[in-house]
Amino acid sequence: MDIKTATALRRLRLVSAPEAVSFLLLLVCSVLKRTTDFNAVPVMGMVHGVLFILYVLFWADAWNRTKWGAKTAAFYFILSVLPTGGFFAERKLKREAENAVIASRARQEGIVNA
Repeated sequence: MDIKTATALRRLRLVSAPEAVSFLLLLVCSVLKRTTDFNAVPVMGMVHGVLFILYVLFWADAWNRTKWGAKTAAFYFILSVLPTGGFFAERKLKREAENAVIASRARQEGIVNA
C-alpha cells in the first residue's frame, strides 16, 4: 500500500467517528426540539452536514485509491447513513489499515510473494 492510499484510509477513518457522533447528537437535538424549547438543530445540522460531506469526499478518495469492489464501497457508504455506522466503519478501517501494514512489511522482508 502506498502512502497516498494509507492517507486516504486514515482520513476516512478519522472522520467516521465524529460523523457518527454528530449524527447521534442531531437526532437528540431533533427530539429535544419537539419536546422542549431547546433548538440546537440548525447548529448540529450544519456540523453534521459538514462532517457528512467530508466523509463522502474521503470515502470517494479511498474507494478510488484502494480499488475496493462495489460491495465494499457500498458497505462503507451505507455505514455513513446509519446513526452508529461511523463507529463500525472506523473499527473496520483501522483493522484494514493494520492488515495492509503487516502485508507490506512481509513483502519487504520477502516472507510473502504478493
